[in-house]
Amino acid sequence: MRAADTMQNAPLLGAGLPPVPDFDAVAERYRTFDRALGAGRAAQAAATVREWDGLRRELDTWSRLTRLRFTQDTRDERARAARERCDEWDAVFTGYDTGVKRRLAGNAARADLESSVGRHAFRLWDNDLATYAPEIEPDLVAESKLAAEYTRLTAEIEVDFNGERLNLSGLQKYASDPDRGRRADAAAARWTALGDRADELDALFDDLVHLRDRIAHRLGFDGFTPLGYARMRRVDYDRTAVERYREAVATHVVPVAHALAERARKRLGVERFALWDEKFLAAEPPPRPRGDARWIMDHAVGGLAEVDPRLGAFVKMMNDNELTDLVARPGKAGGGYCTSFPTLGVPFVFTNFNGTSGDITVLMHELGHAFQQFSSRDLPLTEYLWSTLEAAEVHSMSLEFLSWPLMERFFGDRADAYRRHHLAESIAFLPYGVAVDHFQHLVYAQPDASPAQRHAMWQSVERRYLPWRSYGDLARPSAGAFWQAQAHIYRSPFYYIDYTLALCCALQMWVSASSDRAGTLARYVALCARGGEAPFRTLVRSAGLVEPFDPSALPGVVAKARAYLELEP
Repeated sequence: MRAADTMQNAPLLGAGLPPVPDFDAVAERYRTFDRALGAGRAAQAAATVREWDGLRRELDTWSRLTRLRFTQDTRDERARAARERCDEWDAVFTGYDTGVKRRLAGNAARADLESSVGRHAFRLWDNDLATYAPEIEPDLVAESKLAAEYTRLTAEIEVDFNGERLNLSGLQKYASDPDRGRRADAAAARWTALGDRADELDALFDDLVHLRDRIAHRLGFDGFTPLGYARMRRVDYDRTAVERYREAVATHVVPVAHALAERARKRLGVERFALWDEKFLAAEPPPRPRGDARWIMDHAVGGLAEVDPRLGAFVKMMNDNELTDLVARPGKAGGGYCTSFPTLGVPFVFTNFNGTSGDITVLMHELGHAFQQFSSRDLPLTEYLWSTLEAAEVHSMSLEFLSWPLMERFFGDRADAYRRHHLAESIAFLPYGVAVDHFQHLVYAQPDASPAQRHAMWQSVERRYLPWRSYGDLARPSAGAFWQAQAHIYRSPFYYIDYTLALCCALQMWVSASSDRAGTLARYVALCARGGEAPFRTLVRSAGLVEPFDPSALPGVVAKARAYLELEP
């Protein structure tokens, strides 16, 4: 029986770093898999796949818990050393796994195996084989270390502001301060701190771009972009579909977001709608939760139980077993994420609460990921425990909207203000998300560009997708460096468009729930239970949604949002 099934009222993860695997024993197990698969017998191959999958779950649990401990305190030298060991061994394990996948792809019993584990797994494995070769293993280790360096560098930034010492996540609470002058000062403090590290950030990204370009060419790709798509396991759509989607956002969403910004500018009585005004897109300033992190989790348990008993029971399990780390603190990595531990059968939510309405949005987002991972924990293959990332974001972003009925618990009589704010921010996020994606396509098409040229690329996509944005006298972002605050660009290239594809689907869930809440929740729960057993477009259609690449996906939801936000048609 796994820990998740005991529903115990105690921390499941304990404290400290997990035990390090016996790497020699792991290597021997992979050699055993290789010999067994070489025989080409269906029954033996099926048994080997089960053993291999069990080992991967053990190694995933070790790696994910080790990385969690590092992000919880990036100043801890032992945690950093353990994470660096993970970087090195993850590349080795990728090589081992690639060997197994290669054996499976060419196995004489492949047809029988496809019947037992599913064709989708083989499609993913065929894709993965194109992204790895033994000779790039040192480069993969180097890439992991460079990406982790961004986490360390930004996590170490601390700012003295308004009588507090804050990391960058903590400073973000002032982005929604009612005092416009204080908002502007907070933005200046943030960008002064990032500007002090401008040369490091430029050099780090330059190293990453050149390294990724070199890896791509060594693997036979004509540049990093096609390799980036393969790494994202996009097996049922291509960059042409993404370009078409970006164009749809520019056509249907940018005018609405621009109208929101212009209305907010007039309401604020300012000449230019500035970066530090962007939390005020809705008709009212965003509310703040009425309690601290513990209070929020207690109310999330009760509220989600009212939304759906399955969600309530799940969040109670998370809360009882201390499977969250919610509050910003010095040394803690920025941002938020959900991870999971397959051998324990539980997820974990990591955030940086800062006392703003964003705490609730981020919590519901990460709980959506966590609920999916918990719901699909018993699927028979590691590939199916988690969907590809754009599908995974459907689970998280949909719960942001499906949890709207419980917002009175967090905000009292200002719950409607939260809902309007959340929707307005979601509409404005779509253009930003595709801008990040378009920027990365430009960057990897010209890997030898200078830092100044990359900043000019960002300015060009801002003009197209974010025409309302103004930085005032903030020198660094005004010069095209705003993208350096977006961790995904450093750590997870080509990921960011996934949020916007998922948001297109989540907005459809919102529209559907307004007329059929019970039916929509049933489709959501069923989608979570499917995990990653099918590719993105198939999963989306199975939930009764229109895939984002369809021309009809955006106009209807944008029209509903415009009406809800009372914008002139």
